[in-house]
Amino acid sequence: MSEESESKRPAVQVGDPFMEKLLLEACLELIQSDALVGIQDMGAAGLTSSSAEMASKAGSGINMNLDLVPQREIGMTAYEMMLSESQERMLIVVKKGREQEIIDLFTRFELEAVAIGEVTDSKKLRLFHGGECIAEVPVDALAEEAPVYHKPSAEPAYYVEYQQMNVGAPVVKDLNETLKQLLSQPTIASKEWVYKQYDHQVRTSTVVSPGSDAAVVRIRGTKKALAMTTDCNSRYIYLDPEVGGQIAVAEAARNIVCSGGVPLAITDCLNFGNPEKPEIFWQLEKAVDGMSEACKMLEAPVIGGNVSLYNETNGTAVYPTPVVGMVGLIEDIQYVTTQEFKQAGDKIYVVGETGEEFGGSELQKLIEGRIFGPAPSIDLQVEKKRQQQILKAIQSGLVQSAHDLAEGGLGVALSESCFGTELGATVTLQGEPVSELFSETQSRFLVSVKEEHQAQFEQLVEDAVPIGEVVSHRQLKVLSCEGTIHLLGDVQELEAAWRGAIPCLLK
Repeated sequence: MSEESESKRPAVQVGDPFMEKLLLEACLELIQSDALVGIQDMGAAGLTSSSAEMASKAGSGINMNLDLVPQREIGMTAYEMMLSESQERMLIVVKKGREQEIIDLFTRFELEAVAIGEVTDSKKLRLFHGGECIAEVPVDALAEEAPVYHKPSAEPAYYVEYQQMNVGAPVVKDLNETLKQLLSQPTIASKEWVYKQYDHQVRTSTVVSPGSDAAVVRIRGTKKALAMTTDCNSRYIYLDPEVGGQIAVAEAARNIVCSGGVPLAITDCLNFGNPEKPEIFWQLEKAVDGMSEACKMLEAPVIGGNVSLYNETNGTAVYPTPVVGMVGLIEDIQYVTTQEFKQAGDKIYVVGETGEEFGGSELQKLIEGRIFGPAPSIDLQVEKKRQQQILKAIQSGLVQSAHDLAEGGLGVALSESCFGTELGATVTLQGEPVSELFSETQSRFLVSVKEEHQAQFEQLVEDAVPIGEVVSHRQLKVLSCEGTIHLLGDVQELEAAWRGAIPCLLK
């Protein structure tokens, strides 16, 4: 923050969660009324977009008296009123003569509802201020007929170079120390320093708190629950926007499935640099293509989102970061699953083969100090098949814990599955230890299963490979197939590194 940017802070809309909650509750009651004709929230461009879009969709027009619009400031101009993005507002259309009952409904929720205009058949947005008509614009010109820009797009030179690289496993001298360092990376480390500053119990409806693959909130009065997660690996998207976009959606869906839910839909936040630069616009269009393809394959429509562009400092753009927020439905609360191991003696499986894929990986960044090469590949059909099989196994009561293999690979996933428990794990690796432990091959899961359920689980999940078992002491032991110890980590020490990293970095 500079003095100049500090002076601009009041222009940023500030949300009021309590007021938002009242507005949502009032609107949920409102939609039961036959007086309601239409409703739209006010997002980007405030009153302008919400009014023009509603009228355009209906083939109608609107006359609006801005003198009647509730204002927080004295002497606001018409321009300011129409473009303000103040939060906690809805634009509603109600049947003529029914206004007072709607005003009374909102009053019960201690909210202000004001009639500010009327629907017309003019197909124009007419604005009145100070007794004069100050604007008259065809609504379609502001909505359906708004210009669409196809900016110049160019494949960056770095992408061509990285795609041709054959990236092997980085050289690791000490597996134990490397795992501890990976767990301390801010992209992997525990985020509890952030979320514990807020009320994350959500009116006692929280079933799974932050920290597992997805948070879970029960739907009161039913057996159902909602699973929610956010995901995006911007390094993958920088290396290969289309593949990275697919991975962002797929990983979010994996997190929902690991929690026992069926992925339903996503919202997104597209953060990119200056789209007027051909290389940046190329990143944007390719990432969106990848996300679209994954959403179609996983049957998870995009139901909303926002865009943040021109994110650059001294001409250098942020990594392309289309954050995916996904919600899923858990049909019965008994299906809720978390990533932590549950009891000693349970068998541990990896679902999916591991390849030597280190482009954009946590290990590559840690050892090399930069990222390069192709991003990990993904086969969306394989992804969908495995997700469906894991979910079926969970719903059949065969799974004790489930965790997706993402940043940091198997080594990190094994550690995280031990955290918050008094348990450890002993596993045996068949291949080269660095790749087996730290490769970030996609579409993989780490699952624990009771011994008596092994046969049923293996029958349901085709690509499940047993690698070891949960043990009663807090130790993570990784062996070769010949019995050589590759890694012997104290879980308490690993967890301390994971939990303490972000508070330490912020100091």
